[in-house]
Amino acid sequence: MVPGAICPIFYENGAYRPRHHYSARVDGNRAVPAVGTRCWWCGSDPVYVRYHDREWGVPVVGDRALWEKLVLDGFQAGLSWITILRKRPAFRRAFAGFDPSAVARFGARDVSRLLRDDGIIRSRVKIEAAIANAKAWERLMEAGGRGAFRDLLWEHVGHRTRVNALRRPSDIRPSTVESERMAKSLRAAGFKFCGPVICYAFMQAVGMVNDHLLSCPRHAACARLAREAA
Repeated sequence: MVPGAICPIFYENGAYRPRHHYSARVDGNRAVPAVGTRCWWCGSDPVYVRYHDREWGVPVVGDRALWEKLVLDGFQAGLSWITILRKRPAFRRAFAGFDPSAVARFGARDVSRLLRDDGIIRSRVKIEAAIANAKAWERLMEAGGRGAFRDLLWEHVGHRTRVNALRRPSDIRPSTVESERMAKSLRAAGFKFCGPVICYAFMQAVGMVNDHLLSCPRHAACARLAREAA
């Protein structure tokens, strides 16, 4: 799964420029994006473009940073990712700077406060899942120490980024065997809102898999970052 889909951006003369038409060649009756083309889903929205260029597919290994990403992916369920990106600063304020140890101590008053906060997604089930996930994170970290959450997640790709060679949007899968196993591991540890599709979107976002299309300049950049992090 990818975050969204709108008009693509093109890389020309050292700069990214928006175009109104999709530049591609036809291969087997299916369009293949032109080399130097950003992944189609980020379109021309500056927030999306910045996310695509600076975050999506970059390996993340910090326990807290991974928890933040997983929680935001849970809030995205049924919504567009751009909605979550635009609300991320409000989420950060509402959820104690994404400190899972602090969120684990949220009680009924905090839930009521969050349900009144129009800067975030005011879904009781998602809010309560985020708090439950903070408690699950804290239990895991207390039992396994630093890196325990990272290891629970990254073990599903052998602690190395899977660099895929995707040529067209239709090559991207919504879930994989690895995301199904991750979802099962997370549920067993007490995490919520972490089904296989959410887990695969999370894996793409935190660089466990490199699903930038081959035509996108970020494919090579993220592959290089993965080699350096190995």
